[in-house]
Amino acid sequence: MSRILSRASDVRQRSLWQKIKDVALMDVGVIARGGVEAGSLERLEQLLLEADFGVPVTVRLVDDVSRLAQKGLARSDADFLAALRDGVETALRSGNSSPGLVQSSQKPTVILVVGVNGTGKTTFIGKLSQRLANEGKRVLLAAGDTFRAGAIDQLKVWAQRTGAEFVGATAGADPAAVAFQAIDAAVTRNIDVVIVDTAGRLHTSAGLMDELRKVVRVVAKRLPGAPHETLLVLDGTIGQNAVQQAREFASAVPVTGLVMTKLDGTARGGVVVAAHEAIDVPVKFLGVGEKAGDLVPFEAADFASELFSEA
Repeated sequence: MSRILSRASDVRQRSLWQKIKDVALMDVGVIARGGVEAGSLERLEQLLLEADFGVPVTVRLVDDVSRLAQKGLARSDADFLAALRDGVETALRSGNSSPGLVQSSQKPTVILVVGVNGTGKTTFIGKLSQRLANEGKRVLLAAGDTFRAGAIDQLKVWAQRTGAEFVGATAGADPAAVAFQAIDAAVTRNIDVVIVDTAGRLHTSAGLMDELRKVVRVVAKRLPGAPHETLLVLDGTIGQNAVQQAREFASAVPVTGLVMTKLDGTARGGVVVAAHEAIDVPVKFLGVGEKAGDLVPFEAADFASELFSEA
């Protein structure tokens, strides 16, 4: 996962770690002595909040740094850096944190993909389709977003590009019916994985959430145990709004994993940690570009290291 966050943007920005070092916390022993630099902890808190870690994670990270300094265990910038990395990795490994995709013991595995319009949901489906195809799996894409103009055609193009089978309907058709038909087709054709796209109107829309609940019910009725994964795609550039979206979707359907797209460097990468903590589901993938290969399986230690890298 090396330098994945740097790849997400062609514009080189000062890393989060570079900003933190400017706070002059390298000699953190000064904090323990109660010097003027103790106020640097407040600046650290501000930087972490600006990086979208959210309040609970930020408070915990700052408390960890302060406690280590008070004990004399963080006397150099290397110690300080290690404390931050360890704190982020611990947060990402807490609770429900397994990053691997769930696979059904019997074909097909059904993956439902949800999220608001503009997050990169359909593009993620295409990338995941390519990844699964590269693993030798037969994939079927179901165009369940029947409300957005062009969504059906967009997914069909991804199916053709990645060699996946495709099930769609006319615009305005019942999304749950499309999902049902897709599973029918997958059973008949001995498909390994069905990926179902869904509508992505505003997450505050009660109609959207009711529609998603219906899709989940119909899928479970057609294939007991399905959907085996419900992946929520979030736009990493919108900060705490992404965390709110995560809460809204998780309250409506049983979200099992997060996909974070459009991360533009480390400046606001803390939203990944905040979203995981907000709904206690694992981060499964990061989207770092538009090409089919620009989908990175999530690994907590690598991500924590990237957040506080020099680049």
